[in-house]
Amino acid sequence: MSSAHLINLAIHITAGTIALVIGFSILGRSKGTSNHRYWGRIFCYFTLIVCVSAAIGTLFFRFIPVFAILSVLVPYQLISGWRSIYTKDQGPAKIDAILTLFATVLLIALIPAVLAHAEGSVVVYSSLGALATILLYDTIRWLFPRRWYRSLWKYEHTYKLIASIFAMLSALVGNVVRFGQPWSQILPSVVGIIVIAYYFIRLHQKDSRLLVGARA
Repeated sequence: MSSAHLINLAIHITAGTIALVIGFSILGRSKGTSNHRYWGRIFCYFTLIVCVSAAIGTLFFRFIPVFAILSVLVPYQLISGWRSIYTKDQGPAKIDAILTLFATVLLIALIPAVLAHAEGSVVVYSSLGALATILLYDTIRWLFPRRWYRSLWKYEHTYKLIASIFAMLSALVGNVVRFGQPWSQILPSVVGIIVIAYYFIRLHQKDSRLLVGARA
């Protein structure tokens, strides 16, 4: 392993560890506060470092199919989820369309190389499916009535940021845990879906209370 590879790996691991610690601490704190926004930005910065170092590793040092997909999926979710904070009830803007188009082009370009090395891996196929699904949703949402965005942006932000946390955890497990593969690597994603569902329920309950209050 070259010195450049080791340095990139060290940056990747350090940034990933910090991002995961911050990400999970945010999950347990109050949402919508200035403290939440501050640590959310720090989480995004470190996650972007993780994504850049992962892309460098994939392009220049070692091509691993699932990590190649995550190098597109995680930054796309992160930036798109981050963007929803600023667009809110305005809905997606031109920059969001460009981001979706760019990620779609990367996905199409990756598919032949990924499938050639996938060897029937359920993790690879599920990651491809996750990326394709979120890109499809972000394309279709342009057809939604504008009034929907008043509520949808909160669900998008929740899904995309939490999914980014658990995607990094899944990558960590895939690198560190050598037993129970591929199911041990899929487990963090399953837990992530459960956590997302929990926060979706909370958001729905909050929206319902606000609606009842507005009618009273």
